Amino acid sequence: MQQIHPTALIDPQADLHESVAVGAYSIIGPNVRIGAGTTIGPHCVIEGHTTLGQGNQIFQFASIGAAPQDKKYRGEPTRLEIGDGNTIREFVTINTGTVQDTGVTRLGDDNWIMAYVHIAHDCHLGNHIIMANAATLGGHVHLDDWVFVGGLTGIHQFVRVGAHAMTGFQTRLSQDLPPFVTAAGNPAEAQSINAEGLKRRGYSAERITLIKQMHRLLYRKGLTLEAARQQIDALRGELADADADIALMQDFLTNASRGIVR
Repeated sequence: MQQIHPTALIDPQADLHESVAVGAYSIIGPNVRIGAGTTIGPHCVIEGHTTLGQGNQIFQFASIGAAPQDKKYRGEPTRLEIGDGNTIREFVTINTGTVQDTGVTRLGDDNWIMAYVHIAHDCHLGNHIIMANAATLGGHVHLDDWVFVGGLTGIHQFVRVGAHAMTGFQTRLSQDLPPFVTAAGNPAEAQSINAEGLKRRGYSAERITLIKQMHRLLYRKGLTLEAARQQIDALRGELADADADIALMQDFLTNASRGIVR
């Protein structure tokens, strides 16, 4: 059964599964849909054309689905879509999209969003992402699966961060960050690969060694980007499991729109 605190204000048109819990003084707007097992803490505001999937936990004082902070926005019915099993901590702000992009801000599944994080309009986040306290995404940022964003990191508009990449504390990221790479600094500089994260996800030592080879070709050999890509491609076939990692890197480098951190 729903557990709705008597002080919560739920618009009659909102669509909440019967198992949703809503804390004291929270406000839920008419175009909101919330899936089974999701818990909304006290003093939250969930508005806009917002959909939350199953098993999410929203902590107190979060603002979910507010209008984008974009002066071009004219009240269009843009959306926010959040998947399943996400944890969204205190004072997080997540805005809907804009018609200048796809019209949707999207979070996947099993993401861990810590306190004071801001996710701007038209950002697309994959799955299993961690954003530490007070990290900020400008508009149109894309984070691929398993990304870790360090505390107080700022990521510029339109930047993409590849799968398994990581930023350190207080990083300023204004260019695309390739998969597997750890970057830190202001401005960001590539440091190494996210070896510990890969170990935790079951990558073999041999597979991690090949990923380190890709990193050396990109960052340690003094090669042009095109020459590095050719030598990365030549690694195909050395380890069957790693061919997918090479393909992931090459696809990212092909589609990098802001240049890469080097």
